[in-house]
Amino acid sequence: MTRHLVLVRHGQSEWNLKNLFTGWKDVDLTDTGIAEAHAAGKALKARGLVFDLAFTSKLIRAQRTLDIMLGELDQTQLEIRQDQALNERDYGDLTGLNKDDARKRWGDEQVHIWRRSFDVNPPGGESLKDTAARVLPYYRAEIVPEIKAGKSILISAHGNSLRALVMELEAMAPDEIIKLNIATGAPIIYTLDEDGTVLDKVDLEEA
Repeated sequence: MTRHLVLVRHGQSEWNLKNLFTGWKDVDLTDTGIAEAHAAGKALKARGLVFDLAFTSKLIRAQRTLDIMLGELDQTQLEIRQDQALNERDYGDLTGLNKDDARKRWGDEQVHIWRRSFDVNPPGGESLKDTAARVLPYYRAEIVPEIKAGKSILISAHGNSLRALVMELEAMAPDEIIKLNIATGAPIIYTLDEDGTVLDKVDLEEA
């Protein structure tokens, strides 16, 4: 039995376009983001993928991306489970700030550390380690059992929540995961065995 787990970062959001730290701020997709979501859905349909269950965050940009993809897949009746465990990393006091302005205020190096380190928190916010600490227990408790039951799963979420999942799936070390960037609207397709171990990976950004 073939099991697929597909991870998709939401399409470009309004704050992605404005180069703002977004985090848990609930902003919508841009026209480009909508187009990316349609393209992602078409790419998955072209590969003949059929899903049994979908997961997404509590944020509209991920939910809308999922809805658009399911429309392209002709799977709009699919069960969708939403949980804030899959939300983007909380950027705390940086939320809403322009990234270039933040660099001017705190310096390139400090902002880079906040954005890309594994366990350094931005002021009032979450590190990637903190994000993983809520994403991975949810994944193990709620998603892995569905995979073991033979289901193919589609997850529409965010750059950092998905990085936490990739870290788990590919057994990546903290110094490896901080180098990983997940593109908006570019599905990552994993083929899994009955225990949820990765057998194959196709990254459609690279395909």
